[in-house]
Amino acid sequence: MPEITKSVKFDNIAREWRCKWSADGDKASLEAAQKVLEDVLADLSSVEGVSSVQRVVCGGCLDFKVVTKLSATAFGEWEKAKFAPEEEFLSKLKAIPGISTVETQTYTLEEVKLNKKDIKKAQEKKEKAAAAAAEAAPAAPEDPAKKLKKVLKEGGKRGVEIEGAADMGGLQFFCTSVDEPQGDVELLVKCVEAMNAKSDPSEEERKGGSGRIGKMVFSAGTEQLAVLAYVPEDKRSDLNCEEWLEAVLKTQPGYSMLSKGKDVSTGAIATNADKGVFPLKIREGLILEANNFLRKKGLFPEDDGDDDDEFVFGDDDFPS
Repeated sequence: MPEITKSVKFDNIAREWRCKWSADGDKASLEAAQKVLEDVLADLSSVEGVSSVQRVVCGGCLDFKVVTKLSATAFGEWEKAKFAPEEEFLSKLKAIPGISTVETQTYTLEEVKLNKKDIKKAQEKKEKAAAAAAEAAPAAPEDPAKKLKKVLKEGGKRGVEIEGAADMGGLQFFCTSVDEPQGDVELLVKCVEAMNAKSDPSEEERKGGSGRIGKMVFSAGTEQLAVLAYVPEDKRSDLNCEEWLEAVLKTQPGYSMLSKGKDVSTGAIATNADKGVFPLKIREGLILEANNFLRKKGLFPEDDGDDDDEFVFGDDDFPS
């Protein structure tokens, strides 16, 4: 099959004869052009290899066209014959009063309409491509105000839960994880602030209330695991906030201390696929590491071998 490019191939070639007609005299020139076509139509239709002869008339732009389609193989023979009866047809057209711009053109002409089976295949392919593009496209960023509202809500709720769990277990320190910050350190700070906020007894739903409890909070995102250590003022003689956080972070490669303070310190561990470091994968192990650090300082219940006495809290411990 002849081709113009790899995707533009053709089997058929068309020869177009065209002119402009005039609306004067009740469109007499159009009537005359039609008569000239009828005079040569039998000869034109008899050309070897002709598959169709079409007439195109436009009442707006005043076009009159005759399009003859042949196979690419047969077209070469017709070209050798000077596209007969082209010369006769064009000569008669030019002699008609009101006829102007008599021209010819050669181009490929292919039927590209799909059958029902091919239509279905094309539609399925298009749908798959659209689905793949939608999946690959980055998600639109969430409205910052709405995101912060979710972070604060989770923090306030988790604060109440931590306060209750600590009271039951007699704990001074607590290690857990949150979802909404999604590895964003700044949002994790806001989340913990909501945990530590004083509860307002007048509110219908209690929030916060865990400011007296030291804590290490983890938040996993795709790019990193964000970690925050908090030590209330009355416990700083027992535990150094910065030291606690760094002891946990340094167990993994690629960690960074982002802020250092007596009350709050923050850090992060970057995702590293080559070294098998994935936030969700390492999170629970680091919670254990944080508890073990406390245990060595006598700030966390000793593990006596009974799993029921091991205080390790993650997302599953606080159902939404």
